[in-house]
Amino acid sequence: MTEVSVAKEEVAATGDLVVLKSVNKHFGALHVLQDIDLTIARGEVVVVIGPSGSGKSTLCRTINRLETIDSGSITIDGKPLPHEGKELARLRADVGMVFQSFNLFAHKTVLENVTLGQVKVRKKDKKAAEERARALLDRVGVGAQAEKYPAQLSGGQQQRVAIARALAMEPKVMLFDEPTSALDPEMINEVLEVMQQLARDGMTMIVVTHEMGFARSAANRVVFMADGRVVEQASPDQFFSNPRSDRAKDFLSKILHH
Repeated sequence: MTEVSVAKEEVAATGDLVVLKSVNKHFGALHVLQDIDLTIARGEVVVVIGPSGSGKSTLCRTINRLETIDSGSITIDGKPLPHEGKELARLRADVGMVFQSFNLFAHKTVLENVTLGQVKVRKKDKKAAEERARALLDRVGVGAQAEKYPAQLSGGQQQRVAIARALAMEPKVMLFDEPTSALDPEMINEVLEVMQQLARDGMTMIVVTHEMGFARSAANRVVFMADGRVVEQASPDQFFSNPRSDRAKDFLSKILHH
């Protein structure tokens, strides 16, 4: 192997994992994403914040193609987003997603919820899939709930199961779309703790959240959106102590002083 090819492989292995270029999205007359350029490096934790209606959730949903885009391009690990069919199912396995609502299958046990995708999409042997599911349920702190149904769990437990289910697919990147906003206050921390641990373990994460404490402590970078645009991006220290744009200053003054 020549030195050049080694260098190339190293770039591929570190490098940029998610790249959005000039992404635009409309809902009817509403221009919800306006010329978005955003690059997420492998192992980076990016927290997306901003006022309601700024396009944060839509941005998240375009990355695993739950929303189509009108123009621009999105690539994951160097490959453009596929349109449909098997390729799209594979992409969705590479891009784990955790929603505001837990989206678990109500008629399947916790263990079945975390096993199903591995067998169906990743074509894993059922026994191996169950072993991995149990290990992940332990990791997120709900191992004892494996035989229960989602309705028997608290919201915080259900959300941790949803995280385990996404992790079971061995994704390259995890998307979190306001994962704690449907939870009671005492359950928020148990979910954020799992996310903090994932961040420490080097998982690439894009997190849309209102939890500023998480943004400060876990993010490598804060991306501030308003009116469908990325207004500014900076390290958490820089963003929270010295935001550059008036929009960000206004947003922070409203949320940090209440």
